[in-house]
Amino acid sequence: MVLERAEDEEKWLAEGIAAIQQNAFYMHRALDANNLREALKYSALMLSELRTSNLSPHKYYDLYMRAFDELRGLEMFFKDESRHGVSVVDLYELVQHAGNILPRLYLLCTVGSVYIKSKEAPAKDILKDLVEMCRGVQHPIRGLFLRSYLSQVSRDKLPDIGSEYEGDGDTVMDAVEFVLQNFTEMNKLWVRLQHQGPGRIREKREKERSELRDLVGKNLHVLSQIEGVDLEIYKETVLPGVLEQVVNCKDDLAQYYLMECLIQVFPDEYHLQTLEALLGSCSQLQPTVDIKMLLSQLMERLSNYAASSPDVLPEFLQVEAFAKLSSAIWKVIDAHAEMPVVGAISLYVSLLTFTLRVHPDRLDYVDQVLGACVKKLSGKPKLEDRRATKQIVALLSAPIEKYNDVVRALTLPNYPRVMEYLDSSTNKQMAMVIIQSIMKNNTCIKEADKVEVLFELIEGLVKDVDGIAVDELDEEDFNEEQNSVARLIHMLYNDDPEEMLKIICAVQKHIMVGGPKRQPFTVPPLVFSALRLVRKLQSQDGEVVGEELPATPKTLFQILSQIIEALSSVPSPELALRLYLQCAEAAGDCDLEPVAYEFFTQAFVLYEEEVADSKAQVTAIHLIIGSLQRMTVFGVENRDTLTHKATGYSAKLLKKPDQCRAVYACSHLFWVDDQEGIKDGERVLLCLKRALRIANAAQQMASVTRGSAGPVTLFVEILNKYLYFFEKGNPQVTNSAIQSLVELIKNEMQSDFTTQDPASDTFFASTVRYIQYQKEKGGMMGEKYGPIKA
Repeated sequence: MVLERAEDEEKWLAEGIAAIQQNAFYMHRALDANNLREALKYSALMLSELRTSNLSPHKYYDLYMRAFDELRGLEMFFKDESRHGVSVVDLYELVQHAGNILPRLYLLCTVGSVYIKSKEAPAKDILKDLVEMCRGVQHPIRGLFLRSYLSQVSRDKLPDIGSEYEGDGDTVMDAVEFVLQNFTEMNKLWVRLQHQGPGRIREKREKERSELRDLVGKNLHVLSQIEGVDLEIYKETVLPGVLEQVVNCKDDLAQYYLMECLIQVFPDEYHLQTLEALLGSCSQLQPTVDIKMLLSQLMERLSNYAASSPDVLPEFLQVEAFAKLSSAIWKVIDAHAEMPVVGAISLYVSLLTFTLRVHPDRLDYVDQVLGACVKKLSGKPKLEDRRATKQIVALLSAPIEKYNDVVRALTLPNYPRVMEYLDSSTNKQMAMVIIQSIMKNNTCIKEADKVEVLFELIEGLVKDVDGIAVDELDEEDFNEEQNSVARLIHMLYNDDPEEMLKIICAVQKHIMVGGPKRQPFTVPPLVFSALRLVRKLQSQDGEVVGEELPATPKTLFQILSQIIEALSSVPSPELALRLYLQCAEAAGDCDLEPVAYEFFTQAFVLYEEEVADSKAQVTAIHLIIGSLQRMTVFGVENRDTLTHKATGYSAKLLKKPDQCRAVYACSHLFWVDDQEGIKDGERVLLCLKRALRIANAAQQMASVTRGSAGPVTLFVEILNKYLYFFEKGNPQVTNSAIQSLVELIKNEMQSDFTTQDPASDTFFASTVRYIQYQKEKGGMMGEKYGPIKA
């Protein structure tokens, strides 16, 4: 049936267009012959085709445009009195004798346009006559297009200020009243269109009505273009007239569209000065009208207006725009109890955007908006609607983006309360937004209470929430999140030691509940943050009177011990061991020998009990040796105990090459350049000889297991250690010992059992060249190297 109707419409449209073209042909022939009577006859016949009721609005528009194009030529003919010999006044009377009312009114509007241009009568009188005459057509579609034609031919002939048609007296009001009257009648026809035809095609009819909305809206555009419409006229005449029609029509489609037009076409300053009336009308609209979208558009316009120039901001304060908008939004939300949460939140997002642009310094306004959002969400479970959570993220992101300073957001009491309504994944997303803002703007958070608030906001990143275990999370995303938290900890700093200590304790409290997967990311930055404070307090010791927790190195080392102990039990023994060594070095710099010794003890205990992997053991023992070598705080007894442990563990490594390298590294523990008391040449030589024995054993084992000895790399490495201590003046390392080692390496390289290795050969050749260079250089060093034959 629908298909048949469409086919019929196509046929009717084709017949109508054909009739218009045929009558237009005869009309133009009459025009060419300057035959007025024939021209009026065929133009009336042509316009009679617009009397049809069979076409949909879309098809009727096509027919109307054909007739409209032809009427342009007719208007040109009417203008030239010399061609038809009739005055425009008589012509205006003559066309009113057309047989049917619709052709008559089209012709009357066309002649009326010429009549106004002739200035033989005031424009306001002719316009008033035309707008009243058009009431003769009450069919919705025919009447709409007729009045649209009247609006089209009269828009450049309104008696506006500065216009050539401006007459005596208050002509601007005449122009306004003409457009308003035409708008009112057109809106009535447009609304009435919904009742045309059977009820079963209501949806189709509403779609057709929607297609015609621009015909009505153009009137508001014309009103906004009238030069003489100032704020006073707009406030007293235009706005009340438009709002009265909008409210009284009681049609949701018309109300939404016309309010949208009103907001878009008139100047922002007018909206600001008439805000109360505009907002008051919103509460009178039909319940089905999307008021939240209208209010959002209005606030966006006003926000952009405020951002355009700082000079306009006093106007907003004068009219109390924030209070009025806030009250209107609350009334709308309260009146529409069925409004989805996403709709209410989107209104608050618009209001917050407006507030941040107009009153950026009023944090109380910002918090008031957030508080209103909390009130709306109270009693509801965490949001699961993705659109609603997206709006919440936009709401929470707005202050951060505006101020580029998370610290200001942290002062808002309702900010964390809004975040509580986010589900776990969105909470994390918002937490990442906060951290990224801090990093991007290099924001340093200097107060412990703000750090507390911050960690409450990013709670989803620092501990398990909502029963979601870490194992259920995507590993790549998890690592990125925890790295972000780690970077954040470095941005928490205060020059005041007491406040910095409070910050460290606050962070400790939160990250200690993060669990075994998070702590390896978050503990190290906290440790180094505490060590930075230790370095600052290096000269201080003892208690600070009046402080509950004094900011001294001892206090910090106690906290550090607790933090790293928690990490070692995670377990992350290798990481904990590294941190213990860092703390030991810091304690040594603070001249706290017992503390440094305790940290080394903890490191050795971890090495013994927790570090099982052979590669990890090698790395750990080299770290211990390196840290111990740099320590200057230990007395003879403590140093001997620790170096004995280090050398003992070095010799117990699984692989012989690893043993060898660790043992010769231990030689540095007995000879430290900048410490006169630590230059024990005999023990250095003992380590080097022991390393040689292990290297020799490694060669023999390789020969037994593989049938050939390994490369001589270990011997060359030991030779370089001999040369180092020889140059440092160790009396136990003699040129004869070096000569013997060189000969040993040469013999090993020439042996048939030794595996040839280009890297080892190059290494040895470079070492020999170095010896030769030192001999040729002369001086004291040259004399020392003289007896060595490389």
